[in-house]
This record gives sequence, C-alpha cells and structure tokens, in this order.
Amino acid sequence: MSPLPFDDDPPADARPTPMAERAARAPRPSPPPPAAGAPAAATAPQPSRRKVLTVAALTADLRARLETGYPDVWVDGEISNGRVWSSGHFYFQLKDATAQIRGVMFRNTVNRLRFAPQDGMQVLVRGSLSVYEAKGEYQLVAQHMEPRGAGALQLAFEQLKKRLQDEGLFANERKRPLPALPRRIGIVTSLDGAAIRDILTVLLRRHPRAQVLIAHSRVQGEGAAGEVAQALARLNRVDDVDVIIVGRGGGSLEDLWAFNEEIVARAIAASRVPVISAVGHETDVTIADFVADLRAATPSAAAELVLQKSDEFAAQIRRWRERLSAAMAARLARGAHRVQRAATHPALAGLPLRLSLRARRLDDLLATADRQLRSAVATRRRRLERAAGLVAHHDPRHRLGRGQAALAGLDARLRAGIATRHQHARRELERSAAHLHALSPLGVLGRGYAVCWDGTRTRVIRAVGDVQPGEALRITLGHGELTARVIDADSPRDG
Repeated sequence: MSPLPFDDDPPADARPTPMAERAARAPRPSPPPPAAGAPAAATAPQPSRRKVLTVAALTADLRARLETGYPDVWVDGEISNGRVWSSGHFYFQLKDATAQIRGVMFRNTVNRLRFAPQDGMQVLVRGSLSVYEAKGEYQLVAQHMEPRGAGALQLAFEQLKKRLQDEGLFANERKRPLPALPRRIGIVTSLDGAAIRDILTVLLRRHPRAQVLIAHSRVQGEGAAGEVAQALARLNRVDDVDVIIVGRGGGSLEDLWAFNEEIVARAIAASRVPVISAVGHETDVTIADFVADLRAATPSAAAELVLQKSDEFAAQIRRWRERLSAAMAARLARGAHRVQRAATHPALAGLPLRLSLRARRLDDLLATADRQLRSAVATRRRRLERAAGLVAHHDPRHRLGRGQAALAGLDARLRAGIATRHQHARRELERSAAHLHALSPLGVLGRGYAVCWDGTRTRVIRAVGDVQPGEALRITLGHGELTARVIDADSPRDG
C-alpha cells in the first residue's frame, strides 16, 4: 500500500518533466580517438562515466531502501499536530526533544484502536518506514499504537467514561427504582457461562413464580458488544418486562471489555425498563455499571437485588399485620374493660330485670297490633270483594257485548232486505227490457222489414212521392245497410 500524502500534493512545476528524465537517462558521447603521431594521452586521466538519476528515481530508490531496511520498527514519541481527515486516516507527527517524524495511520487501523490519540500523548508506535514521493518526505506508516504508562484499554476506559459522564448518562436523576414485585425478569448474558446458572438458582429459590426471559449473546470477543446491545433491544420490545439483568462472570479487563463499549452504554441508557449491571466480580468496574440503574457486585447479587424490593414489601406487610393485630387486641381489651365497669355501676343495678319486663310488654303490644292489623285487613278485603261485584255487574264490556249482538242482528236483516230488493228490481228490469225489445224498430227490422232513408240519411222515405228517379237512397235492414238508386217510382193504386 502506497503512503498517502500528509499535506497537499506539490505543484506540477516541481515535478520532473519527461524530457528532463530522458535527457538524464541518455548516454553521454565518448571523446574522439587521438590522431596518428599525436602524443599519447596517457598523461591525461580518463574521466569516469557519471550515473545521473532523476529525482523520482532517487526517491523511489530511497523508498525501497527504507521499506526494506525498516519493515517493522517501534518508535517512542509524543503525538503532535494530529488530525483525522474526512477519509478516516489519522495524520500526525511523532517527536521527542530533538527530532520529529511524520506519521500516518490508515482508517482500518484507526478503527481498531481502543483509545482516541490526542496531541501531547506519549505513545509507542509500531510500523514501517516509507517515503512520500510527491514531497520527498519519509514517514512512519503506523500499524499499532499504544499509550505509554496506562494501557490502551485503560485509557479508552477513562476517555469514554469522561465523555459519557459529561453527557449526563451517569447522573443519579436518571436512575430508576426497581419494581417492588417483578413478574417478568429479562436476562442478557451467555447461555454457556456460569452467570446464568447463578442467577437462575437464586431466582428459583427466592421467587419460583417469576417469569424469566433470556436473551442470549456473546459476552467477550470481537462483536460481543453489538450482540449485547441487540439483546437489550429485543427484551425492550417484549411487553411486561419489569427489569433486566445484563452481565457475565469475572475475567480480565480484556474479557470484560464488551461492557466498556459505547454501544452497550447507549443501549442501557435507552432501555425503557430498569437495568441492573452484574459484570465480573465485586472489584471489577465497567462503563455499564455507571450507566445502569443499579450495579450488582456479582450475577448472584443481581438476582438478590431484583427480589430485594419484594422482600422489603413482604416485610412491610408483616409489620403492618402485626401492628393491626396489636391495635385490634388493645381496642378489644379497652371495650371489655368498659363493659365490665358498666356492669358494676350502681345506676345499672337491676337492669336485666327491667329489660325483661320491657320485653314482655313489647311482646304484648306486638300481639295486640297483630290482631288489630289482621281484623282491619279482613274488613278491607270484604269491602273490596263487594265493590268488585258491583263493578262486574256494571261492567261496560257486558253492555258492549249485548250492543254488538243487536247490531249483528240488524246487519243480517239489512243484508236480507237489500238482497230481496235487488232481486225484485232485477225482475222489473227484465220485464221492461222485454217490452222495450218488442217495441224496438230493430225487432221489426229483424222480422224482414226495412227503413228507407235519403242519401244523407237525414230523412225517412215514407211515400213514393218523397223521391225522384235517379236519387240515391240508403236502406237499413235488420242486419246491415244498403245503398240504392231510384230507377222508377210507381204510385200506389187505389183499392
């Protein structure tokens, strides 16, 4: 991999031109041979052939020598003028009291650092030497960097701790109390570790009815922090989770490092339910412990803390029950004492006898009132029965029934009279129709007679003299009508 430029590339006029490179590489002409008889030139020394290099060739040669001679070197120095470019590469100077060297660390290597390099930090850098040809500068290409004094992990721990503390993620105002009676408990840890067994043992012994949801994740190694954060997010999406325990057993700082990652701290801070951090042993402290709502010394202690509120709640109920029992016993005792004092008071002497006499008098009064009430009820019942008889006799429903029966008889008589009158009228109509038929001229026509009209059918011809020869006539028969014309008209003969 070629070193990247530390600063901007040099201007174009500072680079060798192709013509200059070809002139530098071209062989120089040798001097002509001496003429015959000329004195020998041995007295004059022969000039040696010069090897001319271009700047680029010389720089490339130096680069190859540096890269070959210093492929792996450790350098101790102080970081100066360090900055990370938009490309993600880190450019810096490494200096001591009398010298300095430029350095570069590429993005992939920067992403693997456990801490953030800063100016003034004393570090050990491992890398190789190379030359940036555009400026003719040699530089250290860093492959590893660690702070001197405190280790890289410890420095990264302190840097992240300070940054998150400045953001307020460790503030006590953010800490939430644990639920008094947790019904569903979430656990983020590895199923292969001893921590899960310790937690489940305590929960089964102390709270066997609790529901436990386990989100498995790796708790050490590359990528473990991302799995822990994802497991926390999964449990937060489950309804009715009351509290979450996140942690693992003990180990070295490297083993516990997943719980010092920023992604885990952010996931704990974003949890919607309280989180208990139970990482390592009692002496181990991680970033997760500072962000969590409560820190437990061990996974087993975390399980105890989950149920601590339940124990306090149960103890409070027991105390309340004991206080209530004591208060009731004291009140009963005071009541019994008052009854005893009242029974021996002179004003109450003979009270039982007086009460028994009053009770007998009350029984007599009750018996008398019962007899009088029964007599009054019987009298009222007899009056009610008589009134009911009178009402039944004059019940309008009976009169309505008789009226309906009379109306039905009148209706029948009316219908019979109408039918008789209808038949009589029909017979009269039939006789009148027969009489009219007998007198109808149509009946006469039906017997073979005819009626003669003039051509306009406005005048009946009754005599021969009423027509003239050639006049048009219309003749009505019993069935149909004829049109005729007069050919001749004969007068009727007398006698």
